[in-house]
Amino acid sequence: MMRSVALLLALCSSLVLSQLARAEVQLLTSIKPLQLIAAAVQEGVGQPAVLLPPGASPHRFALRPSDIRRLREASLFYWVGPDLEGFLGKPLAAREGRSLALQSLPGLTLRHFGESAEEHAAHADEHEHPAEHDHDHRPGSIDVHLWLLPANARLIAARMASDLAAIDPANAARYQANLTAFEARLKQLDQRLQKRLAPLAGKPFFVFHETYDYFEQAYGLRHAGVFSLGSEVQPGARHVADMREQLKAAGPSCVFSEPPLQPRLAQTLSEGLPVQLAELDALGSEVAPGPQGYEQLLEGLAETLASCLQVD
Repeated sequence: MMRSVALLLALCSSLVLSQLARAEVQLLTSIKPLQLIAAAVQEGVGQPAVLLPPGASPHRFALRPSDIRRLREASLFYWVGPDLEGFLGKPLAAREGRSLALQSLPGLTLRHFGESAEEHAAHADEHEHPAEHDHDHRPGSIDVHLWLLPANARLIAARMASDLAAIDPANAARYQANLTAFEARLKQLDQRLQKRLAPLAGKPFFVFHETYDYFEQAYGLRHAGVFSLGSEVQPGARHVADMREQLKAAGPSCVFSEPPLQPRLAQTLSEGLPVQLAELDALGSEVAPGPQGYEQLLEGLAETLASCLQVD
């Protein structure tokens, strides 16, 4: 009897320790799109968390004490890098756990603002960044919206699966299986989006923030103009007049802003013109962080573009 009780206690203790070991693998990402990729890799094992709340800008964010604590306690932390989340530099310097700035991930496709297709190809393997950054779109600066290219998402997921397996070897096979399934879904997604967006090549559209170049590159689209002068700069009358001339010259077109707010300038620019206004959400604010959330993010972008641009 005593031996049976001892065996039962040992079994219970082993189960508790196993649960605790799994609970210790806490994956945290800076922004929602990275959380969506991580959710595909951790399916059935854990649920990744995200640092920035919905609607918060990754360009400038003030960390709270609770955010600092989450950074300290996370087993793994992934962020795009100092070219996007510059506010994380000092907090991460004090962090002991594993952190990875994904803009430095080997093999990742990186675009630079203002470059031609040939220059982009030449930059494909470069990962050099200045010591300090303030996210901007000056020619030559890195386009940090790298998650919008499915090929990049595949590489990010593979790195996450490798890191998770190193920390949690008991679930290594599951992480690899999840990665394989994610890659297969990305291949199918890419085929669907190619078919959906191919008829839209050459149709004019305008954006307020140069966010979508990776997505445009993947699916043969190209915006005709960018209207934003920066979040803290109000355009003058001359600039507004020039932008309206661009819209007039384009004919029927679409102007895309980003949630949560539509710039008042959008209404001014489009008044009386054959222009439709819509929103493109590159951060997937409304997407649930499930295993197929990343696919839903890209499909949402494609559907918004197609609904506005296609001619029935």
